Amino acid sequence: MNRTLVLVSALGAGLSTAAAMAQTATPAPAAPAATSAANTPPPPPQAVPAKIALISFEQGVFATNEGQKAVQDVQKKWEPKRAQIESLGQEVDSLKKQLQSAPATMSDDERATRLKNIDTKEKQLNRDAEDANNAYQADVQEAYARVARKFSATVQKYVADNGYTLLLDVSNQQNSNVMWASQNPNTDITLAVVNAYNASSGVAAPAPSAPSAGAPGARPRSTTPARTTPKQ
Repeated sequence: MNRTLVLVSALGAGLSTAAAMAQTATPAPAAPAATSAANTPPPPPQAVPAKIALISFEQGVFATNEGQKAVQDVQKKWEPKRAQIESLGQEVDSLKKQLQSAPATMSDDERATRLKNIDTKEKQLNRDAEDANNAYQADVQEAYARVARKFSATVQKYVADNGYTLLLDVSNQQNSNVMWASQNPNTDITLAVVNAYNASSGVAAPAPSAPSAGAPGARPRSTTPARTTPKQ
């Protein structure tokens, strides 16, 4: 009988210990709210009414008072070189006419000497015209980039202030993805941005440039600068 009591007591003690260990090792159940939140899909995106505008950015930069003045300053800088190249071109043309009207009795040596002189001057004319024109275009491009950086800030402010959601640049149709756009004046904001830029820059409208001003070496000369695409 004593042996039976000992076994019963040992069995009871073992069950108590096992129950305590089971309670300690059993993890707390996960919160159902967290699982529900993880499985909830995000809300669908809301459509925003589009307000689209067009701008001829490059033409707008050159249309500002500051842009016009910058181009005139470049033209004025290169005016002496342009006149020099023009004078050399007139000299070459004159030498060619003199050779054409020379008498038939002119010796072959004299004719060869004149042809060599014309060829030398014409090559010099072409080199000078090409070098001057490249340097002129580089100056125009630099002036454009300088104004374009400030013009871009005015564009961004105008778009933000007027609630536009999309702005398309239609300066160059050849490199543009815009195949067609309405000619509605309310869509094109180029003039409005130019006016806003002029008002903030404080630069007065320059006097019209002389008709003869233009790129040195250009034939025919043009007062319209070469178009360039700025990196905004």
